[in-house]
Amino acid sequence: MTKKGCQPFAWPLVFLFLLSAVLTGCGEKSPPASQEVSGNKDSDKEQLTGELNLFNWSEYMPDSVIKKFEKEYGVKVNYSTYSSNDEMLAKINAGASGYDIAVGTDYMVEIMRNEELLEPINHDNITNLHNIDDQFLDKSFDPGNEFSVPYMWGGAFIAYNKDTVDTLITGYKDLWKPEFKNSLVVLDDQRVMLGIANKMQGESMSSVDPKVIEKSKELLIDLLPNIKAFDSDTQKTMLLNGEAKAGIVWGAEAYLAYRENPAIETVLPEEGMYLGIDCFIIPKAAPNKRTAEAFIDFVLRPEISAEITEDFPYSNPNKKAHELIGDEIMQHPAVNPPDEELKKGEFLKDLGKAVLDYDRAWSEIKQ
Repeated sequence: MTKKGCQPFAWPLVFLFLLSAVLTGCGEKSPPASQEVSGNKDSDKEQLTGELNLFNWSEYMPDSVIKKFEKEYGVKVNYSTYSSNDEMLAKINAGASGYDIAVGTDYMVEIMRNEELLEPINHDNITNLHNIDDQFLDKSFDPGNEFSVPYMWGGAFIAYNKDTVDTLITGYKDLWKPEFKNSLVVLDDQRVMLGIANKMQGESMSSVDPKVIEKSKELLIDLLPNIKAFDSDTQKTMLLNGEAKAGIVWGAEAYLAYRENPAIETVLPEEGMYLGIDCFIIPKAAPNKRTAEAFIDFVLRPEISAEITEDFPYSNPNKKAHELIGDEIMQHPAVNPPDEELKKGEFLKDLGKAVLDYDRAWSEIKQ
């Protein structure tokens, strides 16, 4: 097209149009700060709601990280806790509303995905996903990470006080010895504990064979005289105060106990350990989904992810964070087990209807 010159009579109209546009723009109001704020790291300046309801285990997200997110994004974070995957699922299944983000273990992600309890995650808003090591992505429980993003991973280890334990411990089976009467702390987690008993039979931790499950129930009932407490939150406390000589504990708890008392040693069980990847998930109809995605992306920053592991030293799937984490943590076997031990380990799977057999067995163990 050939450009044509403007006619003289059009200029006043153009001036009036531009003046009107400027005045209109100046008159627009921003949304109230209590309703919407803009994250200053959000490249597209998309507005975030001013509140985030986080549902997580206790001692699994440092308060310092929450405060940094609140300061940077102007978002108020409300932190609620649960003690197990089953409790989290039960609350969400019962219609508990208002949660924007939760943390679920791999097999639970699969269950919730199959039950359509999760919102898909917009990967365009997770710009730091590339920091996660590829071995933790695109797993069978959530192909393509459509509904989950890895947060931390780890396993169930044996920890014991070498100053008070005389017997050799090489595997889970040794904890059945009479020496440990009323002196064990074990995880209050039916899938992990029944899975370990399955493993002791040479079976899958996710076996759906009723005979295997029944035998595992009997094994754990036989262990009851040795169990001082079921505890999935602070096992290190009982190891440090002497109430427990040994236990089946999370890796971070084993390391934290060792850091306070070097007599606390970690055993990688010869049967093969339970392994799990804990992931961020967004419950269906989350009221602040975009803010939840901003939080996930914030946590995946290397310096933030490293800060979390320094406080709660679980195994970290964020490869970019590793160089920022202290060597003592990175080299401890409860935090980073050797590859040969990982090959013997096992991740849990969705049990389908067989979960009812596990529920029944666990109820009978703890009655």
